[in-house]
Amino acid sequence: MDDLEALEKELFSGKKGEALRSLAQSGEARRLGQRLDRAAAEEALRSGDGEKMKSLLESILATGDGQALARALSELDKTP
Repeated sequence: MDDLEALEKELFSGKKGEALRSLAQSGEARRLGQRLDRAAAEEALRSGDGEKMKSLLESILATGDGQALARALSELDKTP
């Protein structure tokens, strides 16, 4: 769990941290979070099951909210 906390700290710091935080709190992100099977995601992360994580991400990206969030993240990544 310490690794995830360190990753969170790194992601939300720096120039893009506030923009990323805003995206994480957006309506799209909240709706996706409600649909996500948290137990399956946690188990896949803990066990290192890349195929399960890929499947979970694909199911998220198959939704309109997931696609909108992915586009917003892509645009954020393009900003200096």
